[in-house]
Amino acid sequence: MNLSNLHPAKNSRKKKRRVGRGPGSGRGKTAGRGAKGQKSRSGYSSKRGFEGGQMPLHRRVPKRGFTNIFRKEYREVNLNRLERIRKKEVKLKDLREAGLIKNDRELVKILGRGDIFSPKTIHAHKFSRSAQKKIEEVGGKAIIIGKP
Repeated sequence: MNLSNLHPAKNSRKKKRRVGRGPGSGRGKTAGRGAKGQKSRSGYSSKRGFEGGQMPLHRRVPKRGFTNIFRKEYREVNLNRLERIRKKEVKLKDLREAGLIKNDRELVKILGRGDIFSPKTIHAHKFSRSAQKKIEEVGGKAIIIGKP
């Protein structure tokens, strides 16, 4: 066996349908595009959400509420997940290495679900009251860091 004997699997390769090649082909004249209209012309592409001139859905639906452009999104990490990190001092770099956050630039808030059993110094942007209380009960420290 060598490379010259290799062939694709049977019926895995399909020939491209050539349209507009005369009436005998069954795809002649209009080339499968129907008769007149914008869709029958070359170069046609509709915009996303275009409904043929009807008022598009995103404009028909009533708009309500308010979006705060200054909102800060925090990545939430629970105490029970921090227990897996076997270090005395847990920084953002350690959270990233443990797969708890995606990158060091994320804002992190530590929440109080679960328990922590060993005293740790934890660095984060925010702590819930229950998380801070649990950390300090076992002799650890909750250190609030500034913006990354």
